[in-house]
Amino acid sequence: MSTAAIIVAAGKGLRLGGPVPKQFQMLGGEMILTRTIRALLAVDEITLVQTAIHPDAHGLYDQAVASITDPRLFAPVHGGQERADTVRIALEALEPQEPQRVLIHDAARPFVSYGMLSDLIAAKSAAILAEPVVDALWQETDGNADLPKPREGLWRAQTPQAFPYLEILAAHRASLESSEPPALDDAEVFRRAGHQVTLVPGNPDNFKITTSVDLARAERLVRAQEQEGMQLETRTGHGFDVHRFVPGDAVWLCGVEIPHTHRLDGHSDADVGLHALTDAIYGALADGDIGTHFPPTDPKWKGVESHVFLTHAVSRVTDRGGRIVNADITLLCEAPKIAPHAKLMRARMAEILQIDQGRISVKATTMERMGFVGREEGMGAMATATVALPHQS
Repeated sequence: MSTAAIIVAAGKGLRLGGPVPKQFQMLGGEMILTRTIRALLAVDEITLVQTAIHPDAHGLYDQAVASITDPRLFAPVHGGQERADTVRIALEALEPQEPQRVLIHDAARPFVSYGMLSDLIAAKSAAILAEPVVDALWQETDGNADLPKPREGLWRAQTPQAFPYLEILAAHRASLESSEPPALDDAEVFRRAGHQVTLVPGNPDNFKITTSVDLARAERLVRAQEQEGMQLETRTGHGFDVHRFVPGDAVWLCGVEIPHTHRLDGHSDADVGLHALTDAIYGALADGDIGTHFPPTDPKWKGVESHVFLTHAVSRVTDRGGRIVNADITLLCEAPKIAPHAKLMRARMAEILQIDQGRISVKATTMERMGFVGREEGMGAMATATVALPHQS
């Protein structure tokens, strides 16, 4: 399913102050808009990014994207008088591309994460990021707290907001003829057209930079991220595993059971992908291998599911105050086909590793009918893991 993203960046951003609109102000050495564009382009499922800017902002926009070479970033379009006009113009600019879904995002929300974007895209139907309201709510009268309001069931909307492309385009066009008050956001435009919208939990870090207080908060968040990176050292480990085929009807690969004409033989479930990755993580820690921690001579590990090994390896990282940065697995096989299952494999490993899917790669190669893999006598896997650990002198 093709998914486009629109970044609404045509506003003047006057409440933040400063010489330029807020989306073009600097945050940790980069323009806010630059960070926002990078966040969306980090997601492979997003097939193009369309930014809408003010007609007078081309010079600033060119500075914002000077370091971005991704061909999925399309040339900007000019926004309209109001936000709804800008969104409609950007939606219409996408018509030749015929996307199936579209994400609509505020330029001044640079901290949207890969995980949030993935959850939003996975929702399939129309969906918005939002947070449940946890604060007490009061209606104000003449500067006084006058009337308490119940907060149960209330959510604070964020962006991106995701919609079926044709339906949200039609809804925005229909809103031009409406006599109703302006909609609060794109979700309300969509609801007024008779559609439903799903709520997807967001994150407090995905806040909109509107005032100088927000910008100061954003600077603190960037500094904290930078300090975390400065205090950690990067380690890399490699893993390799092989198992032979025996009669059976399925194989376990990267935590996913795949129907096949054989199964892989081993003391555990013989998941070569997870075994190789587990050893790669142990390698990055200089912490032995699977056999060190789970001896095959010990009968209690007979037939155990391989996610147990990988979970243990992850715990060894977190126990040392570290984190998994990324994992790369190559499966060596003639069959079964891996590509149809790769996305599910990445999702399963993301659960085990407790990281975003964007930090996990699963791919496969044949051996051109050479060797034991080429003769389909068994399978192999190679893995590389990168971890970040507190610096050791």
